[in-house]
Amino acid sequence: MAVASRALAAIGGGYLLSAACAATGARAMVWLGVERADAALGSTLLAFIIYAVAAMWAFGCASAWRAWAVIGLPGAGLGLLAWMLPNGAAA
Repeated sequence: MAVASRALAAIGGGYLLSAACAATGARAMVWLGVERADAALGSTLLAFIIYAVAAMWAFGCASAWRAWAVIGLPGAGLGLLAWMLPNGAAA
């Protein structure tokens, strides 16, 4: 059961975290004045690294609870932040 929980944290939680980081990063970069396409590309490239690190963390930490806490809580927080940030300037 612990391995299944870690696998779910790695796959689902890692996706949540990386998608939230990509969305928050892109919106923040657009807010800072970066072109929309460059902001999307840069934050998506960073999200690939975050997804890989989250997957490794899920299987490398001491317990499944810690894996869920470290991956899920920042993912939910960044998702909320991305939802609250403005969309940026119109193209």
